Amino acid sequence: MTALLLASGQADPSAHRIVLALLPLLLVAVGLDIYCIVDLVRADSVRYLPKAIWAVIIVLVSCPAGALLYLFFGRDREHGSKVPG
Repeated sequence: MTALLLASGQADPSAHRIVLALLPLLLVAVGLDIYCIVDLVRADSVRYLPKAIWAVIIVLVSCPAGALLYLFFGRDREHGSKVPG
């Protein structure tokens, strides 16, 4: 049946369900990348590599992997949070 639908030019209805199921995961991954880029821009210093290289890693390495690499290895934790208290 699926082959007939695809041959006739109609989309597979289960494909829409898969896309809708993966949409929240995609939004979280993109949100993590945006968070890391903003954190990188606002950071006074980073570890191991220059900021420009970390930006390339966050954006070009596989969606959550680049952001996680930055959070675990590049983010400077010595200065702590900027929230007073």
